[in-house]
Amino acid sequence: MYTVDDIQRIFSIGRTKAYQLMCSSGFPAIRLNKKLLVSKEKLEEWIRKNSGKTYNY
Repeated sequence: MYTVDDIQRIFSIGRTKAYQLMCSSGFPAIRLNKKLLVSKEKLEEWIRKNSGKTYNY
């Protein structure tokens, strides 16, 4: 499972942008208590489906 810190590192974005991405509609994040997480498989699937699209956060 990837955390917000991992998403920051993977996408080379800041913490605020990582939270915005993980909370966006269609992003496969789940919330466990107060922690946002995304599985490696779901993230890879989301990247494949959204490849070529532009996101501005």
